[in-house]
Amino acid sequence: MRSVIVIGGGISGLAAAWQLRGLADVTVLESHSKVGGKLRTGTIAGIAVDEGAESLMALRPEAVELAAAVGLGDALCDPAKAPAAIWTGGALRPLPAGHVMGIPTDPEALAGTGLLSPAGVTRVAEEETLPASPVTEDCSVADYLSARFGREAVDRLVEPMLGGVYAGRADLLSLRAAMPRIAALAEQGGPLLPALRRMRAAGAPRSAPVAVQGVAGGTGRFPQAVAEACGARILTGTTARSLQRIPGDRWRVHAMTGDGGLTMEADAVVLALPAFAAAELLRPHSPLAEADLTAIPHASTAVITMAFSRAQAHFLPEGNGFLVPPVDGHTLKAASFLSNKWAWLKASAPDTFVLRASLGRIGEDELLARPDRHLVRTAITELHHAVGPMGEPVAARVTRWDRALPQYDVGHHARITRIREAASKLPGLALCGAAYEGVGVAACVATGRAAARQVLAA
Repeated sequence: MRSVIVIGGGISGLAAAWQLRGLADVTVLESHSKVGGKLRTGTIAGIAVDEGAESLMALRPEAVELAAAVGLGDALCDPAKAPAAIWTGGALRPLPAGHVMGIPTDPEALAGTGLLSPAGVTRVAEEETLPASPVTEDCSVADYLSARFGREAVDRLVEPMLGGVYAGRADLLSLRAAMPRIAALAEQGGPLLPALRRMRAAGAPRSAPVAVQGVAGGTGRFPQAVAEACGARILTGTTARSLQRIPGDRWRVHAMTGDGGLTMEADAVVLALPAFAAAELLRPHSPLAEADLTAIPHASTAVITMAFSRAQAHFLPEGNGFLVPPVDGHTLKAASFLSNKWAWLKASAPDTFVLRASLGRIGEDELLARPDRHLVRTAITELHHAVGPMGEPVAARVTRWDRALPQYDVGHHARITRIREAASKLPGLALCGAAYEGVGVAACVATGRAAARQVLAA
């Protein structure tokens, strides 16, 4: 049986190990004390809460199908039904139904919402009358959508969505990489609004009636279940330091553990690491891949989780949460009202209201360098302005995610193509993770399984 070393125990690496089960002898090396990466469940006030990603995309099947395959099918749950809300103009304003990443398919539904000025609403409606040639080269989200809908719509409708998903900015993010469905329509030419209406009329797959699903007890259960079911040897607290090619087209991995050095050999290696970490290991073997991996920017973020006593709170918000456009000058980029959003959490802690606020976009490192107490106080103050005087939390905790989200800047697809072409010249090596074809959990699962198939085929 072939042997494979998977370097990285996040969901991408674990998905690769799952795909290899029964077909190879697999060892997973994870530098932290637990597997899971950005899927991590902790506790606050004795209540289980997600510290990283809190849901799995259901519109594409990879994550929810894997969760069901490892025994979590009964734990998958839908969020409470509530419209996406944006905190702008001093109030929480629901986005009208039928939007695609903030772009409304019915501009008239924006009238009177306060999301855009009357002139901004008129500008959006005019998109159908504007000439449009097929987009032939990659461009930023802002460049394309501002020309079609006006800058106000980008700033107040699209930018909050991009901040929530990528912690990125519309002026920098690639249309093709960050909004592939929109890019596909743009490449066909013609007005975008009619094309979006046709796309929505086609509907979501019957198997995915909701956009996302959660895991009762926290998404941190998902990587743990995959780790247990994949049959791989899992070595936590083990950091790969270097790769070495050895005769027979095999690989030698030098790692460090709490007990000292560790050397292992295998027929193949899957690098399930952030781009900058994969670049370090590939430097001696592929300077071209190393250069392009290093060039991928990353945004750091922070999550402030807070628990409020329902009996003592002055006010508790409704809905599932809100997004914040940076043009309004606030520090927060989003808030999620977990006790409203997930029935399992409310049932497990009926006397406590749990929410989390997030901050940090690309270029905001100075903000994230501030002490925890400062971030907590900022979050409380802005939440009070956004939803009302909730009072003080009984518990609060800051979770920092350093360089957590790769940025899909203009030209990202071309860069990834170059990386994969360079890596293909290294027999028995494959790459996977959030840096390549999507930052969501489903996309990471897909890249992990594809990397496993690649090394098996080789």
